[in-house]
Amino acid sequence: MAEAGTHVDSKNLALRFEKKIASKMSTKRVANFFIDDTMGDVLDNLSSMVKQYTGSKKDAEKIIKNIIKVTIKIGILYRNDQFNQEELALAENFRKKFRTLIMTFVSFYEVEFSYDRDYLTRLLDGCADMLTQLVQRHLRDKSIGRIDHVFKFFTNSAFMETVFTSDTPLKPHLDKIMVGLNKLIEGGHI
Repeated sequence: MAEAGTHVDSKNLALRFEKKIASKMSTKRVANFFIDDTMGDVLDNLSSMVKQYTGSKKDAEKIIKNIIKVTIKIGILYRNDQFNQEELALAENFRKKFRTLIMTFVSFYEVEFSYDRDYLTRLLDGCADMLTQLVQRHLRDKSIGRIDHVFKFFTNSAFMETVFTSDTPLKPHLDKIMVGLNKLIEGGHI
């Protein structure tokens, strides 16, 4: 029996459970429940590319797990109307900036000698800042750390130079990633 004056907020409790479950997710099968086939292919190829670059399966898995966990948590927050008006505006600005980032990445890949590391770094840093601001009020420091980890990896100048070198050994993975990104752009998912 509940004590007098205590109230259980079931919506808040359900949200906490959803976020906790999302933080425990790491298997590919569970992630496939939330991520469509095209995005799954992009993430698989991204994982392979990171693994080839770093030489570490563990590092590649950690990057992908962090991307998936943060994405799912943001989706849970959005679906449960947890963002205020300012955060919704920030989310929309993030979506636009992220789309610009992806389109820029595709353009740099497709147009030889167009790669501009400083511009790409500014876009990545801007996305990281906006995403951190968006979730600051809702997620714990561990999730903020996941965002930092992912963006720091992708802003690493040695990694970017390897990706955009014309004879990069990462080309087979990049080719597949570009096919997926173009499908996501054309489908309006990015």
